[in-house]
Amino acid sequence: MTRVLVAFGSSEGQTATIAERVGDVLEANDHEPVLVHLKHPPSGLDVNAYDGVIVGASIHAGSHQGYVTEFVREYREALNRLLSAFFSVSLTAAHADPVEREPARELLEAFLEETGWEPDGTLTVAGALKYSEYGLMKRFVMRRIARKASGDTDTSRDYEYTDWNEVEAFALEFSSQLR
Repeated sequence: MTRVLVAFGSSEGQTATIAERVGDVLEANDHEPVLVHLKHPPSGLDVNAYDGVIVGASIHAGSHQGYVTEFVREYREALNRLLSAFFSVSLTAAHADPVEREPARELLEAFLEETGWEPDGTLTVAGALKYSEYGLMKRFVMRRIARKASGDTDTSRDYEYTDWNEVEAFALEFSSQLR
């Protein structure tokens, strides 16, 4: 059984939920996923103890979590040697128009260039608007951003834009490369 590290950064929980789904797909395909939130990694985390690594991060204010960036920089050599993949979560990836989604792809590419990582696979995936979990100020700001983008502005409910079929296909592709 191959061991796969699924390491992620999550600010509002959607990236963690996506990482869990990736882990579920890997487990269903006879791999042993180990999920690690990189904000609080276990001491002695050894990337080299895994057969493959998937890293996930979300975009906020134009960049991925700093602690994810630092993890990738620290383990760049191992990530480039092992089978690895990266998924980037953002609301920009939810746009129907491919031109409107392009900034999400550009931020993913900038992350890889900045860190020197060359993963075997990448995915930009839409996140969620979790109005019910935001404080007053963040709810106001997120609603304003959503309105500007012609998005969902009813703050009495949450909106999930993640394409779960796309996430599962990403995990299955990674699984098939491990064999």
